[in-house]
Amino acid sequence: MVGGRAARPVHGRAPRARAVWERIGQRTLAVDPYESRPPTQAPPGALVCGWQLHDRVVLRQWAAPGDTHARLERLFGPPQPVDEVFGRHTVPEMLGLRRRLLGAPGRVADAATLLLAEQRFDLAWLTFCAAHVAGHQFWDLSQLDPAGLDSSAQRVLGSTLEDVYVAVDAAIGRIVASLPEDADLMVVSPVGMEINTSRADMLPEMLRAIVDPQPDREAAPSRSPIWRLRAAVPSGLRAKVASALPERVALDLTSRLETRGFDWATTRAFAHPAENQGYVRLNLRGRERDGIVAPEDAKELMEEIAAGILTFTDLDGAPCVRSVDRVADLFGTGDRAHQLPDLIVKWVDTPATTVRGVKSERYGTVMRQGVGSGRSGNHTEGDAWALVVPGAAKHADPTRPAQLEDVAATAAALAGADMTGMSGRPLLRH
Repeated sequence: MVGGRAARPVHGRAPRARAVWERIGQRTLAVDPYESRPPTQAPPGALVCGWQLHDRVVLRQWAAPGDTHARLERLFGPPQPVDEVFGRHTVPEMLGLRRRLLGAPGRVADAATLLLAEQRFDLAWLTFCAAHVAGHQFWDLSQLDPAGLDSSAQRVLGSTLEDVYVAVDAAIGRIVASLPEDADLMVVSPVGMEINTSRADMLPEMLRAIVDPQPDREAAPSRSPIWRLRAAVPSGLRAKVASALPERVALDLTSRLETRGFDWATTRAFAHPAENQGYVRLNLRGRERDGIVAPEDAKELMEEIAAGILTFTDLDGAPCVRSVDRVADLFGTGDRAHQLPDLIVKWVDTPATTVRGVKSERYGTVMRQGVGSGRSGNHTEGDAWALVVPGAAKHADPTRPAQLEDVAATAAALAGADMTGMSGRPLLRH
């Protein structure tokens, strides 16, 4: 999180590690690598992002060679926009989203089978993001505007998640059939999906109640102006405004709204933009541009914040916070640790889609603005999985349970690349 103010998020400008295809430098086919950027030095092959769907945040459009998008669009047509907009959605909006998501997996297969037939690749990295978006938006129909949700619309929309999964399965089948017989195959789901349990949209106001020095907090400006905007303006209208703005302008406007209303001269801690777990970052002197918290006071402040957050419950008194963990305790202090939040707030596993607010006997009540994110489904921690099917390679002897970083390590190891600095362990060996 870097930018003009203390930790104002600026999408795409933070330093990043090299993608695995940059590390191995071999002939690569990549279709829609999630939340990626154009490589500094493109490897040989074909890389294209923003192909199956266009999303200005997680599937920003780029390609190497640069004419790959135009060539694929001439053959298969342009990608459809799926810019997810937080808030309550109408039935027509969701029917349109369903149609676009059902068409997306086939576009991955179209591009991959075409390019695989033209040349041999050392690495193929293909992402089916439609299943991800469908899990967020179609886990159930609880977040839809009930107007227009008649029985026929309910049947059609209610089957969307399963229908998208079927479309992804069919697309994977097409691609597997086009792979060389000796190809090593990994099918990976890096996170799980379940009912949305997040209360992260209320965390800025929860944190404000704990650390804000102003005695009259009720009269102070809200720390969640973007959530108030999302609640007040229909999602369809916001989507039209965003689509009319240049991509960089829309992203920068969103990042400014996320941290609007902070007086950095008095702000000791703030909540990162989040929609799953909650993230808290100290306004630390020497790290943030306008930092005020002395490093020697950081531990005590984190303990104060954690204890305060744990006093909150749902309005009915049921627990809402499972734990508040220090990031340094979970992930250590690596070279990029300064880019991470300081605390992670993990919510209980009860549905939050109908939660209207949270309360604390000590810090008061925080009401939700609108429906929050409007996502009926959200990520889970323990449900990631991978199918590892060796072709020319063999299974490596496991020394611990598999982890997500092992996927890139496996690709690097099979390519014979330098693995210095990689934390993963190969799941396959020659």
